[in-house]
Amino acid sequence: MAIKVYKPTTPGRRNASVVDYSGLTKKKPEKSLLRTLKRSAGRNSAGHITIRHKGGGAKRRYRIIDFKRIKDGIPAKVAAIEYDPNRTAFIALLHYADGAKNYIIAPEGLKVGALVVSGPEAEINLGNVLPLAKIPVGTEISCLEIRPGKGAQMLRSAGAYGLIKSIEGKKVQVMLASGEVRVFSADARAMIGRVSNSDWHNVVIGKAGRKRLMGVRPTVRGVAQHPGSHPHGGGEGRSGIGMPSPKTPWGKKTLGKKTRPVKKYSDKIIISRRKK
Repeated sequence: MAIKVYKPTTPGRRNASVVDYSGLTKKKPEKSLLRTLKRSAGRNSAGHITIRHKGGGAKRRYRIIDFKRIKDGIPAKVAAIEYDPNRTAFIALLHYADGAKNYIIAPEGLKVGALVVSGPEAEINLGNVLPLAKIPVGTEISCLEIRPGKGAQMLRSAGAYGLIKSIEGKKVQVMLASGEVRVFSADARAMIGRVSNSDWHNVVIGKAGRKRLMGVRPTVRGVAQHPGSHPHGGGEGRSGIGMPSPKTPWGKKTLGKKTRPVKKYSDKIIISRRKK
């Protein structure tokens, strides 16, 4: 996919761009794989806002994605490459030989009419899913399981990929695009190829209205607020934050403060951290 730049017909259009969707092959989604999507607008089960700046946005319906790919040995034909409003990557509609239909995350370069298959005996072809132990060293992978059998949990966003670095018995080392190296079970599955729509990172939104359609509400600077609303607020005229280091709206230190949990579950699978 390429990036389409708008003509500067209005100030909001100037420099704005969008992914060129001309390569997509189907306009309407598969009806049997659609579900209604309830919006929480950043609220938890008690109705309290736990994630700020969320709300509104265009109405969406959820596309059911097959992250497990457990129909081993049954070939599936790619019927369409579609847009999904719920994720940055494109999705592919599969028609299986047994009559079933499923959506999957589409890898970069997958074409309509191609055949994909999953399982330990599958070939090393684009879109196929295999256990890590069966994938050669140096192969680009995506849609990676953290726990075998749970379904793809990593490398699912637009342009994401990892590289098989080494295979040692029951453990496989995978290098992520950031340079971080993690170790996974040899039985964990992954898809061959990187995720589609890698140009998504180069899109320029252009105006606030497009962000509102995505369900993102405005963010107000702390220094522009009342002192009762934010530690940075108040002061005569245009004042600075008036403190040695910035704080969150709740008075906690920020900017440089590490937010990763000290005992995160994935710590034990990280061999080397990402490059600084």
